[in-house]
Amino acid sequence: MVQIISAAEAAAMIKTDHRVAIGGFLAVGAPETIIDAMVENGNRDLHIIVIASDWEDRGVGKLVVNRMVKSAQVSHMGTNKAIQAQMNNGEIEIELVPQGTLMERVRAFGAGLGGVLTPTGLGTIVAEGKQIINIEGKDYLLETAIPSDFALIKAHKADKLGNLTYRKTARNSNPIMAMAGKITIAEVDEIVEIGELDPEEIITPGVFVNYLVLAKEN
Repeated sequence: MVQIISAAEAAAMIKTDHRVAIGGFLAVGAPETIIDAMVENGNRDLHIIVIASDWEDRGVGKLVVNRMVKSAQVSHMGTNKAIQAQMNNGEIEIELVPQGTLMERVRAFGAGLGGVLTPTGLGTIVAEGKQIINIEGKDYLLETAIPSDFALIKAHKADKLGNLTYRKTARNSNPIMAMAGKITIAEVDEIVEIGELDPEEIITPGVFVNYLVLAKEN
């Protein structure tokens, strides 16, 4: 059965050089309680996999501002001047990945696939150094799966089996990120007894979740 732990205990699991996939988009659906605990814990030299680097004071941007990130695979950096400056100064290594491709590569790792084929990026710098495969006369880039040691996600409710429900747009990347972590930690607003969640509302089955953390508002 999934374990209920504190945000501090979750942060303490994450060590130097770990690869961490974090759900959310522009801080909507970000696991802020766990991120704050990571900042307090001082985790260093992380590789993060995120759709967006959010803002300096919200979401994963707090990890960047506190210089805890050494590299990132990310689709959107336009709202975080700190990560832009660190990239331009050579302080952080960035792989910019088209958003759809990023999520497909994350999903591929979660599904046990080696990668995906996509026409996105052909003829651009995205294609540099990558294998091109022709299928029935059409070229595709081979985009390899993106592995992660941890997936940190935010959901609305969980039951004690780790089944998760989400609220509105906070759902965004979280269900896919949840599949991709070797260890998945879900921050939730509420934990209920087994059987209390409507099965029709469960988006992430508990089989993908290892630990639950209550959001600090609780």
